[in-house]
Amino acid sequence: MKTINVQIADIIKYTKQSLQVPKIMEAVAHRQIIINQAEKLGIKVELDELQAAADNLRIANKLYKADDTWSWLRKYQLSLDDLEEIAYHKLLSQKLANYLFADKVESYFYENQLGYTGAAIYEIIIDEEDMAMELFYGLQAGEISFQEVARQYIQEPEIRRAGGYRGIRYRQDFRPEVSAAIFASNPPQLIKPIVTSKGVHLIWVEEIIKPELDDNLRMIIMTDMLSNWLKQELIDVEIMALLDMETPAPDSQGCVGSV
Repeated sequence: MKTINVQIADIIKYTKQSLQVPKIMEAVAHRQIIINQAEKLGIKVELDELQAAADNLRIANKLYKADDTWSWLRKYQLSLDDLEEIAYHKLLSQKLANYLFADKVESYFYENQLGYTGAAIYEIIIDEEDMAMELFYGLQAGEISFQEVARQYIQEPEIRRAGGYRGIRYRQDFRPEVSAAIFASNPPQLIKPIVTSKGVHLIWVEEIIKPELDDNLRMIIMTDMLSNWLKQELIDVEIMALLDMETPAPDSQGCVGSV
């Protein structure tokens, strides 16, 4: 197997040239705001809570065995300390969201209930519109099954094995033109192919799910509310980063540390 050595400087250069820096800087600023606010409010993460959060993180990433965990860490260039820190910040965000918004979830839910209507869907993205239409008519006529099309056109192994099943998705998860078609459907129904910048979407809508305010949806809503709150916190803040010698140094009003 051939090896290609990638330097840190190359990674930073690519990140800058692929225009990802503003998004990353905003995420770093969000993390710092959460840390500062949690400290101000006296919110702490206990050791047993951190252990449970780390276990949940491993389960979420299907890291059931030690070898799975080490392979995953190598893939993302992480250490065990990094894994623990990821779990820590995720849990701290959840605890802050709960502190700030737990008593506001119900009113937010009823005001935004339509946005939390879900759809259980199967999806295949085809490169060519003519081929997508041919497959659409073939599916309608029963000449081929959705699972057969999925096996042929989906690259990701897990989604391919699941026949294109994408789980339960919400309105905000879709582009407007896709969302409009899905939530206007009468499931179970195959939707006429929809063209977007990603390709041509073949979508089978299995079920439209009316939202119920259970624990899982409460957490989703609190996460959304925290995200909106963080955006508000950054409205009057300029985020700057010193990534190389050509970048001008930020003043005290503009650096992340002043957030």
